[in-house]
Amino acid sequence: MIAKGSEPWIFAAVSVTSLFAILSRVMNSSSINHAVHIGIAVTFFVVLFFRDPERKVEVSDTYMISPADGTVIDIRDRKICIFMFFQNVHVNRAPISGKIKEITYKKGGYLPAYHKDSERNERNEFVIHSKYGDVSVIQIAGAIVRRIVSYSRVNDVIEQGQRIGMIRFGSRVDVTIPEDFEIIVGKGERVLAGKTIIAKIKYNRDFEYEHI
Repeated sequence: MIAKGSEPWIFAAVSVTSLFAILSRVMNSSSINHAVHIGIAVTFFVVLFFRDPERKVEVSDTYMISPADGTVIDIRDRKICIFMFFQNVHVNRAPISGKIKEITYKKGGYLPAYHKDSERNERNEFVIHSKYGDVSVIQIAGAIVRRIVSYSRVNDVIEQGQRIGMIRFGSRVDVTIPEDFEIIVGKGERVLAGKTIIAKIKYNRDFEYEHI
C-alpha cells in the first residue's frame, strides 16, 4: 500500500524515467541509458519511502503505542522523541484514542530532525483529547523537502493506531505521555508505529482494594 499524498512524487519519478527510456531507444545514447538506470533507482527509492503497510493494531486503554517508526533519541519532561530514518515508514498513527482538539501548523527552519534545536523546524502539532487528558503529537520536518501532510481535522474522533499524517523525507515525531502512564521504552530503542507499546497505565492499588 502507498501512503496517501505520495501520488505526485511517484507519478513524477515514473514519468521522468519513462521519458528517458523513450529517448534512449530513439537516440541510443550511453548518457541517456545511464539516466534511465538512475531514474529506475530513484523510482524504487520513492516507492519504498512512501510505502504504508497495513498493521493490525490491538486497541487498548491500558497502554499507548508509538506514533512513528524509528529510534527513540530522547526522553524528557514526559516527552518521547522519535527520529525516523529514510528506511522507516513515514506515516504517523494515533498513540491513543480520542478526539482531535487542536491542530497547529508552524513554519520553521531547516535543521536535521535529530538536532536538539530541530523543534524550531516546520512542524505540525496534534492535540488529542483522551480519557486521560490531552496528548500532544508533534510532527517535525527535517532538512530535506520539509513537507508535512495531515490526514486528520479538528473534531475528528480517532482510534488508537489510526493514520493521522505523514512527513516526507527525514523527520521526527514527539509525543507527550500523561501522568497516568509509565514510560516503558528507553533511549536508543527502535519502535514501530501502531505496534510498539511505549507507555502503560500505572497500577492503581486503591482501585483494586475498592473492588475486593
